[in-house]
Amino acid sequence: MKADSYRTIIKPSDEVLFKEKNSKFFGYVYPVTIEEDVKRYIEVLKSKHTNAGHFCYAYVVGIEDSYHRISDDGEPSNSAGAPIFGQIQHFDLTNVLVVVVRYFGGIKLGVGGLISAYKQTSKLALLSCKIVIKYHQKTFEIIYPYESTNWVMRMIQQNQLKIQTQEFKEQCRLIFLVRQKESKKVLSQFKSQKEILINEL
Repeated sequence: MKADSYRTIIKPSDEVLFKEKNSKFFGYVYPVTIEEDVKRYIEVLKSKHTNAGHFCYAYVVGIEDSYHRISDDGEPSNSAGAPIFGQIQHFDLTNVLVVVVRYFGGIKLGVGGLISAYKQTSKLALLSCKIVIKYHQKTFEIIYPYESTNWVMRMIQQNQLKIQTQEFKEQCRLIFLVRQKESKKVLSQFKSQKEILINEL
């Protein structure tokens, strides 16, 4: 059975700084839902850190069918993107981008040192985020006569449904969100009233 909820962030993190042998690692976390979001945030950071040597990142996008990408951006293979992705997995997040910007300090860290530095920077950045739990939801539209409004509103309140749109006319229309695991029960309740039409959007 698929999970009913998922963990994500709703706003960017604060900038964090991790130092190792004169190298500086700046960490950032952003909420993303499409690849264009990733490209946009990378460009913003490149314009901010014009003298940085590496912009390494990992991201996970999607709820039920998620996918991920990583980038070492010139660092040794799997020394940057992989440990960043590992922290996203550790925090169990989706729809998130973690970017670590590195300024080389003149002393080589070695692959082990790089893995540790990118991991620690990612961890610090993720710890600075407010993580939220969201639920899988379905969207329904109902059409009903005005005289059924009180009953409809009572069902909305009892089931804690989130109204998206509502129109009060002779034939009223309302669009609401319902948590996926509650959708069958709610659908059955509305279908029990013959004068109410309900459709999943």
